[in-house]
Amino acid sequence: MVSKSVANSMLLLRIVALAASVITVALIVTDNVKFDDGTKLKFQDIHSYSYVLVVAAIAGAYCLVQLPFAIYYAVQQKRLIRNEFLPEFDFYGDKVISLLLATGVGVGFAVSIEFKKFFDDLFDGSGVPKSDSTRSTNDKFYIRGIVASAILLVACVAMAVVSVISSINRHRSKGVFR
Repeated sequence: MVSKSVANSMLLLRIVALAASVITVALIVTDNVKFDDGTKLKFQDIHSYSYVLVVAAIAGAYCLVQLPFAIYYAVQQKRLIRNEFLPEFDFYGDKVISLLLATGVGVGFAVSIEFKKFFDDLFDGSGVPKSDSTRSTNDKFYIRGIVASAILLVACVAMAVVSVISSINRHRSKGVFR
């Protein structure tokens, strides 16, 4: 049994991770721009953004599944399912999701920053002014990817902390920290 503050912290962190995942999904899905010549750039055109989207969706679904159990745990101070299944599921699930989120953050930041830099260098080399509409539209697309990755980083940190807490809880339930 853990203290009320630990159970409440786990609940709050799961809610933060869920909210950050949902916001990331919304930002990535709406990351579409149209250039002056009529061409469009969509998040689907960058495969890495599709990966970020899938990671955020998986993390959101996991947090959504965990939410009722976390609420019950925070309110009642005991597990809804009273055997070792839930602590084990928390232990492994939290670790897998936090690592998956870390890969999504890395991919999102890497592709966004590298492509933005590549196109900025290309525009600079071609003498395109910073006020050019094509350049600003291109920047808008990749900056939105950077923002989405930063929000996914919040989910990653929240799930990493939950992962540590679930590890401690698992060991406590087995008598390691008594």
